[in-house]
Amino acid sequence: MDGLQEVAGTCCIPIAPDRSEWRTCPGSHSSRLRGVTNFPTLKAPGPIPDGAMRIVPLGGLGEVGRNMTVFEIDGQLLIVDCGVLFPEEDQPGVDLILPDFSYIEDRLDDVVALVLTHGHEDHIGGVPYLLRLRNDIPLVGSELTLAFVEAKLKEHRIRPVLRVVEEHEAVSYGPFDLEFVAVNHSIPDAMAAMIRTDAGNVLITGDFKIDSLPIDGRITDLRSFARFGDEGVDLFCVDSTNAEVPGMIGHENQIGPVLDNVFAESDQQIIVASFSSHVHRVQQVLDTAALHGRRVALVGRSMVRNMGIAAERGYLRVPDGVLIDAKDISSLPPDERVLMATGSQGEPMAALSRMAHGEHRSIVLEPGDTVIFASSLIPGNENSVNRVINQLMRLGARVVHQGNAKVHVSGHASSEELLHVYNIVGPRSVMPIHGEVRHLVANGALAVKTGISPGNIMLAEDGVVVDLLDGRSRIAGAVPCGYVYVDGSSVGEIDETELKDRRILAEEGFVAVYAVVETKTGTILAGPDIQARGVAEDTAVFDEILPDVTTALQEALDKGNADAHSLQQTMRRTLGRWIGRRLRRRPMIVPVVIEA
Repeated sequence: MDGLQEVAGTCCIPIAPDRSEWRTCPGSHSSRLRGVTNFPTLKAPGPIPDGAMRIVPLGGLGEVGRNMTVFEIDGQLLIVDCGVLFPEEDQPGVDLILPDFSYIEDRLDDVVALVLTHGHEDHIGGVPYLLRLRNDIPLVGSELTLAFVEAKLKEHRIRPVLRVVEEHEAVSYGPFDLEFVAVNHSIPDAMAAMIRTDAGNVLITGDFKIDSLPIDGRITDLRSFARFGDEGVDLFCVDSTNAEVPGMIGHENQIGPVLDNVFAESDQQIIVASFSSHVHRVQQVLDTAALHGRRVALVGRSMVRNMGIAAERGYLRVPDGVLIDAKDISSLPPDERVLMATGSQGEPMAALSRMAHGEHRSIVLEPGDTVIFASSLIPGNENSVNRVINQLMRLGARVVHQGNAKVHVSGHASSEELLHVYNIVGPRSVMPIHGEVRHLVANGALAVKTGISPGNIMLAEDGVVVDLLDGRSRIAGAVPCGYVYVDGSSVGEIDETELKDRRILAEEGFVAVYAVVETKTGTILAGPDIQARGVAEDTAVFDEILPDVTTALQEALDKGNADAHSLQQTMRRTLGRWIGRRLRRRPMIVPVVIEA
């Protein structure tokens, strides 16, 4: 049996209530790992055994986003990260998706600190929503990470309690002793955290890669990883995003020469799309623009805010005279302009997407302009990105992306890097984090190849509970853990039923049928009338079914005991059957019966 099969077919479960008998036994993991219901054998966990630490991921396992993990020992809680997930096409109208706070909502006073590994939205975007529930939770992280968070919280009128830490610094919060070490990622100041407790030691990487030649000289601290391994890492929580990618991730300094070539070949306006927090990529664009006599304007509120913070704190070096305000860029000739914008992931409201559709208020794309997508595709966003690329090319733009030029390297460790780290750390148990199911399984399989027992691979999903006692890990059960949708000003008010209705409206259309009746006499006073949107090219097609709807309504009235609700359902059933058979559609049908 190969590593993948071994991991995919193994789970760790308790077989006795006595804490001295913690063993592993074969079981079966769901092939989907999507929601607690897919772990039918996992029940609600029992009380935490004396001296044990409970680990509960509330986001990030089964998806690349909304990362959040809760650690509990002696009745006190430590949270690592609190991010958001951006909606997909089948979640219309949703702005953000948050971790499910319900597990800790009534225990917020027990939270001793929130540790933030780095400043990307999928790790910090949910902080304002958590701090709405308790605003004095100490936030612990690096200088740049907390600077990004503080700016975000200012928009929410929250004044946080901040604790800036540096690599190698050790701090304690309640029963948790923390030590931070530097890791390399696609944002400066990312850190991993060693969590020491009486129950055992947990090393959580956050997002990381092994880039031996980073442009800021800050490498992943493998020496400290080795030191932790010598000390003993009982549970290793490891970034899984690129676990399926073979080999090593390229060096960040490979991007600069490619940008140089693209700039040299461009004789019109250049637009570079990137994450709004990718300081290194912005640095490379600024440096390349300076070499080619171009000036750069930052476009997008988050881009302007984040780069302003990075420059102010010394993480971004702005060459003299290169940076210009976006409102002044149009005064320059096209061959002297560079626009640095958001939208590399196809986000519909991002600056680049609006430019592609001619909806940006101040920037117009012209044939011959160059657009550079400086990012990797996130699983699930391929269609969005491709639509933007197609639209840009329809406008006559030259589009440079990862598929045709090395304009981006990932910020996540690939398989060979993960193997190196497993061999260096030598953990007792592993819990893959930060990835879709396929990434988690692949990461677990890599751990098995380095000699870790398949029974010590905690393949879990959001809500699955892992207990650590005396350095040994086991899966102890699962707690409810769903998606929490932010829709405009509402948080958690939109559920799957509402989203299903929206999808039906978007995909299948809308039909309303109206009638006025007098139930006492059994008379139809007006209607039925049918109005439709997005169902048929011509509403006249409904003339065919209207007599049948009228007949069904009259028959229901003739029975003498019909109320408005039952009459509405009669019209809905009659109309729905016909639409399904005749038009092969399943629109939302809204029947309205008014009693005179």
